[in-house]
Amino acid sequence: MHHGQGQIAETFWKTEKAAARILCAPELIPLPGQYLLASDASDAPLPVPVFSAGFSADGFLAAPPLPLAWTPGARLQLRGPLGRGFEIPNNARRVALIAFDDSPTRLLSLLLLALQQNAAVTLLCDSALPDLPSEVEVQPLAALADIFAWADYAAFDAARESLSELKSRLGLVKQLKAGDEAQILIRAPMPCGGLAECGVCALTVQHHWKMICKDGPVFDLRAMWD
Repeated sequence: MHHGQGQIAETFWKTEKAAARILCAPELIPLPGQYLLASDASDAPLPVPVFSAGFSADGFLAAPPLPLAWTPGARLQLRGPLGRGFEIPNNARRVALIAFDDSPTRLLSLLLLALQQNAAVTLLCDSALPDLPSEVEVQPLAALADIFAWADYAAFDAARESLSELKSRLGLVKQLKAGDEAQILIRAPMPCGGLAECGVCALTVQHHWKMICKDGPVFDLRAMWD
């Protein structure tokens, strides 16, 4: 984990939620699924978790939502990278990226990694999409069961409160092909970034309490319900 400064280079608005390109040192750039805690010079009481939506030569693209007050030129105090990220198996050749209840932007930094290993990639999402490489197939969430069975690796993004619905939609995970090679990024408030064990992001996994901020935010999918 590192501490350092970053700077907002430019901002974007995607479905009315701010995103940005952040300049920072290479050691501060979060891997797919990891996050930074970022704060500016305002009076905001808590830092903001920031996920990567892709990489740039001098920093990374930060996924929305971000504070609208973060304007180009603003300086940020950064801590991280924090948490466990995604790990695409080297032998994965059919990759599913599944944005279950929100924007797919936190999954987009996996695209390049999957395409670099010549994997076929399908993105499932019902929300607005950014420009995507032509190699990426897009399907609605109604195709979830079929695509999950097709994939040999699946990466999900879902809010903590959506987990019960996701389990219901997937049915018996153990019977689906990607069940052994599937991970899920679970979104929840993470104000302390693992420092205070404040419990705001607590989650029950296999009858044990886990903290999403440090034990996740990416978890093995089968562990959620085994």
